[in-house]
Amino acid sequence: QANVINLKTFLSAVRLAHQGSDAGVLPLSPLVPAKNSDVEKPKTKMIITSRRDYPLTKSFPFSLEHLQTSYCKLARIDSRVLCLRKLRKLDLSHNHIKQLPATLGDLACLQELDLHDNHLEAFSGALCTSGLQKSLQLLDLSQNQIQALPIEFCQLRGLVQLRLDDNALLRLPCRIGQLSRLRFLSAARNKLPFLPCDFRRLSLENLDLFGNPFEQPNPLVPNIQLKIPLTLLECAARATLNHRIPYGRHLLPSHLCKDLEVAKTCGCGSACLSSFIQITVTMNLHHVAHTVVLVDNMGGTEAPVLCYFCSLGCYSQFLDRHLQS
Repeated sequence: QANVINLKTFLSAVRLAHQGSDAGVLPLSPLVPAKNSDVEKPKTKMIITSRRDYPLTKSFPFSLEHLQTSYCKLARIDSRVLCLRKLRKLDLSHNHIKQLPATLGDLACLQELDLHDNHLEAFSGALCTSGLQKSLQLLDLSQNQIQALPIEFCQLRGLVQLRLDDNALLRLPCRIGQLSRLRFLSAARNKLPFLPCDFRRLSLENLDLFGNPFEQPNPLVPNIQLKIPLTLLECAARATLNHRIPYGRHLLPSHLCKDLEVAKTCGCGSACLSSFIQITVTMNLHHVAHTVVLVDNMGGTEAPVLCYFCSLGCYSQFLDRHLQS
């Protein structure tokens, strides 16, 4: 915030000195220490909560670590925001954003991303395999129009808090148990009929699944997808997973790798791909969370969870134990 006249005088003096002029004729004025008000500190936080305050011509300070632009009727994420590489917290809630750009994943320091109350219909798998994998700790996707999350979503291993309330989710990611650091999960008021088998592996502090149309589990009515004899593909897939044989896209077609990544696990510990028996069983949610918000208005804390069996033998053993209990 320099005085324009003094700045011009100084630059003129520099030019004359560069030309070798005598120091005695240089137009220098006595140095006056700068006041605190004259020095502008790097800006690290900016909060914008109305459309009229949104900067249209000025750029955002590159020093920003916390940016909130809410109630600005944004239809997309501003490309200027995607250049703020020091951002740790980005709040884009209460806008009209329909799609997330892949370059959002370049914000490698981003720890908190709030997309609450937008028009999102999906969360890109590319974002889940970007720099956000390790940095992102809080993700708020509540009040959107998301029906499903991609397979890659569970690669966001740094997530501690995940909010999915008030969407149209028909299922949770099948490998959700890989989110080992997750402690707070809310997916209230969605369309979940049951929980994935991997849900059992979670270790949460707080869980909220209120208002989902959970189906009544019935272990005696199985969904039988067994193909006997097993196909060569099924045998090879089971052997690869059971014996932990390394595989990758440099060895197998990508669609086979994806199938292996979402393989089911039988109660006996064996893997199964497309040949299995599926049932739903009741699980008390206190097994995976310390604090559980009631699932319904009846005071319940139980929900149906998927369960898989690799053979008739495994299912028969389960039935024996179930009927005895």
